[in-house]
Amino acid sequence: MKFIVSLVLIALLSFAFSLYLPWWSIAVVSFGVPLVIWQKPYLDFIAGFFALLLLWGGLAWYISASNNHLLAEKMAVLVINKNNPFTLITITAFIGALVAGFSAFTGSLLRSIIWKKA
Repeated sequence: MKFIVSLVLIALLSFAFSLYLPWWSIAVVSFGVPLVIWQKPYLDFIAGFFALLLLWGGLAWYISASNNHLLAEKMAVLVINKNNPFTLITITAFIGALVAGFSAFTGSLLRSIIWKKA
């Protein structure tokens, strides 16, 4: 149950923070949620990873689909030398997922270090 709450909380807060703050605010959110919701570090990594994989993948697909993938096709040719916008969307989602996953993992490890010393 804590895993699902953590996953949803990371996704919702990351979306809300990203509306007003830079893209790296997802790392701040993913770092802060494990400080509040206690889980094992690997579960925090998985929650952060999948929360942002779904969020950024969904948002990138939605934005790309709204213009019939025209910009994504052109960017895919520039970035990965293929005319496949879905590969670019997957790479975008994976980068966000790694940032959030490692940030959540770091927050979980910091929490365990702080509470062991106290």
